Amino acid sequence: MDLILWRHAEALEMREVQDDLERALTSKGERQAQRMAGWLNRHLPSSTRVMASPARRCQQTAAALDRRFKTVAALAPDGTVEGLLHSVRWPEAREPVLVVGHQPTLGLTAAYLLSAQSLAWTVRKGAVWWLRAREREGQLQVLLHAVIAPEMVAGGRGDD
Repeated sequence: MDLILWRHAEALEMREVQDDLERALTSKGERQAQRMAGWLNRHLPSSTRVMASPARRCQQTAAALDRRFKTVAALAPDGTVEGLLHSVRWPEAREPVLVVGHQPTLGLTAAYLLSAQSLAWTVRKGAVWWLRAREREGQLQVLLHAVIAPEMVAGGRGDD
């Protein structure tokens, strides 16, 4: 199973809105989402299921893919690693799953799957961590397939 963790792109600061779920992407965040969506669309299998947090910034980030996606309450800002893994059916799902979500849940999920520890790893805004589960000699292995930030994608600039 492939699990692709995509942190929402840059959003307005909390001081600029009253409700965290209503924070929208900034213009920089819109560019980040478009760049990463282009890269993802070139690399994701067509069978990939896309799931997103109900937060506006995640909805906007996922929409940049121009693919159907499912809104999943367990992926909200207060979500847990357990809720995320249950939602994507890890590691049993047959198809790849792309999750558009939040810190710290995405970093905690990556750390748990790659190190079996609860560590506060950071996933940068707009970045993708692509994990792959496979079975070898009866053991589940988790491989880090790719980590990419928006500024590393063609068309990206170091200053945004």
